[in-house]
Amino acid sequence: MLSLLWFASTASAVFQGFNYGSTFTDGSALVQNDFQTRFTTAQNLVGTSGFTSARLYTMIQGGTVNTPISAIPAAIATNTTLLLGLWASAGSAVFDNEIAALKFAIAQYGTAFTSLIAGISVGSEDLYRNSPIGIKNLSGAGANPSNIVSYIAQVRTAIQGTGASSAPVGHVDTWTAWVNGSNAAVIAACDFLGVDAYPYFQNTESNPIESGYSVFFQAYNNTVGVSTGKPVWITETGWPVSGKTSNLAVASTANAQTYWDDVGCAIFGKINTWWFTLQDSYPTTPSPSFGIVGTTLSTTPLYNLTCPIVPAKADTISSASPASSSAASAPGAGSISSASPTAGKGGSTTTASAAGSTATSSASSVVVTRGFVVLSILLLFLVR
Repeated sequence: MLSLLWFASTASAVFQGFNYGSTFTDGSALVQNDFQTRFTTAQNLVGTSGFTSARLYTMIQGGTVNTPISAIPAAIATNTTLLLGLWASAGSAVFDNEIAALKFAIAQYGTAFTSLIAGISVGSEDLYRNSPIGIKNLSGAGANPSNIVSYIAQVRTAIQGTGASSAPVGHVDTWTAWVNGSNAAVIAACDFLGVDAYPYFQNTESNPIESGYSVFFQAYNNTVGVSTGKPVWITETGWPVSGKTSNLAVASTANAQTYWDDVGCAIFGKINTWWFTLQDSYPTTPSPSFGIVGTTLSTTPLYNLTCPIVPAKADTISSASPASSSAASAPGAGSISSASPTAGKGGSTTTASAAGSTATSSASSVVVTRGFVVLSILLLFLVR
């Protein structure tokens, strides 16, 4: 009963949206109208609702040094909340420009902007890219834990005394990076942990679509297990509609539908979630491709987004992770192309085991079945 009442009391505060890069695959920058059209499309998707948040990878408008990204006025125009991102894998000089863009945006747009901030992410998968598995996968430049900790401190200083001062500041990385004990200092510095988890890419273990649900929640609960009680937000997850087979994971529209039904419908409205992704890369389509509307921007998705009233699977969500209370290495990073998941970044079970034996889903998860929820509601009415 406690779990049911807690979910009900926090549902209104939960953020739900998609990830958005800052450039097209040809290198040209998205402008305000591009962002605005995408935000509006997300809010009006056929078969679902509530996708009113956007996760960004950089504060800098593509093609500029430190001009604030045009996603901000687009968000203001569409009342879209923002999980801001500052790119942290291009060195301190570039990060200084990210900080400058953040400060300029606060000064330029005031509370119309700061009231929409869901949180501020300092970096994205920087620790993963700097890890042995990230280096093996040629995932690009990363950053050390000490860099991320320093950058988080700089962001806190930058927003102090402004309308954004109460925004939670955290970091986004893969679950294998979070359970690696050498990154504990980053956890200590964060207000929240953002986790990117893709069963499709976990190709060193059994990962067919039938196991997508359990593999995802193992990654999520492993992250919760090392979070020291801090909120864990789902910053990227999804299943590709097309692409190569990754061990036992087959990319297809049907499997993307199953993953949405099993995983998406279990977390929407309960955990802050930014799905990957609304639209495939444009003008060229990546492989694998994750866009729920394909390449052409449309409110009509490739598959049915309506969640069943009673999901087929129970929600295996760690009780230690409350909802929110409140791949390039240059400016403009996180394009629609480079923001795509890097193959293999989910990591192997061997990597996770070596990182720390405390990361066990069975020790941190609680299973809340829909049957229990329904029974609890009936009991409430009977008591009344």
